[in-house]
Amino acid sequence: MTTVLITGANRGIGLEMTRRYAAAGASVIATARHPETADALSKLAAESGRVSVLPLEVANEASVAALAKAVAGKPIDILINNAGTLGSRGGWDDPAHDLKTWTEVLATNVIGPHLVSRALVPNLKLAKQGKLAIVCSHLGSSEMAAGGILPYRASKAAAINLARNLAVELKPLGIAVVAFHPGWVQTDMGGYNAAVKVGDSAQGMIDRLAALSLATSGVFEDYSGKTFPF
Repeated sequence: MTTVLITGANRGIGLEMTRRYAAAGASVIATARHPETADALSKLAAESGRVSVLPLEVANEASVAALAKAVAGKPIDILINNAGTLGSRGGWDDPAHDLKTWTEVLATNVIGPHLVSRALVPNLKLAKQGKLAIVCSHLGSSEMAAGGILPYRASKAAAINLARNLAVELKPLGIAVVAFHPGWVQTDMGGYNAAVKVGDSAQGMIDRLAALSLATSGVFEDYSGKTFPF
């Protein structure tokens, strides 16, 4: 049975990927910062019988260590670093781009995926061919820079770079890595006027993960397989 671990699984894309993986017969370890208030996720876990819910604050080392301890010795076929935050939206002069915002965005979107990935590499090594995804954004592409939303853009640029370097370092261990642009998705973050339905994004990334191999490790692509410049 395929085992998938998804961070930020309490809503949006993470919740939908959890639902679809479980429906397809996978065992899903779904994490949320506050499982006690993750009503939709808790309901899904109760109904499916294939979803276990664990607490995780991705930018908290003690929380990551607790997760690693909870899943120690368990093969994980697919790790999806989905948890993320947007922060402030304005241009270069937006006063909301303060130290607190920058710190929170970088910690969640960059440091978090590194801490979680590092902690769970032993689990990915136990799988026949472990796969690791970091949900990034085309807004992090340096070649596609358009200004605005600076903390988020910078964090996603760093997340793409993290994925690329993890692909290099983990390839000898048999672990393939992908950086995903999920699309402009109809979620709380993307807004409900966005172009892509949550289900389409989630299923697309599931399909792309199925196709991911060591030969394509390090790719930066969207849910439909379209590649993006770094």
